[in-house]
Amino acid sequence: MTVEQLVEASRIMPIASVQNRYNLTDRASEPVLEHCERHGIAFLPWLPVAPLSRGSDISGDAVSRVAARLGATRTQVALAWLLHRSPVVLPIPGTSRLAHLEENVAAAGITLGPADLDELE
Repeated sequence: MTVEQLVEASRIMPIASVQNRYNLTDRASEPVLEHCERHGIAFLPWLPVAPLSRGSDISGDAVSRVAARLGATRTQVALAWLLHRSPVVLPIPGTSRLAHLEENVAAAGITLGPADLDELE
C-alpha cells in the first residue's frame, strides 16, 4: 500500500490498519508508516524479521553488535527496533515453537539506547 492508495481508501471508509513489508533492512514503507502515525492507524510490519533469519541482512554486523551488548538475540533486536520505531507499529512475528514465542515476547522488554538506535540506522 502506498500513501496515495491509503488516502484514497480512507475516502471510502475508515482504515484501521495497514500491513506493509517493513523491517531493519527494508524501510521502503517509511512514508506509509509516517502517514499511519499522523492518522492513528495501526501499522503491522510484514515479515518483521525475515531478512535476519534468511541471511540477507545488510546491516547484520550492526544487529549482531547491538545484540551482543544487550545480551539479546538478533531477532529480539529487530523486534525491539520496530517497537521503538513507532507507537503504531504492531509486529506479529511468526513462530513455530514455544521457545520462539518466548524469545519474541522478550523483545518487548529490551530498551534500545540512543547509541544502539544510531548503530541500527
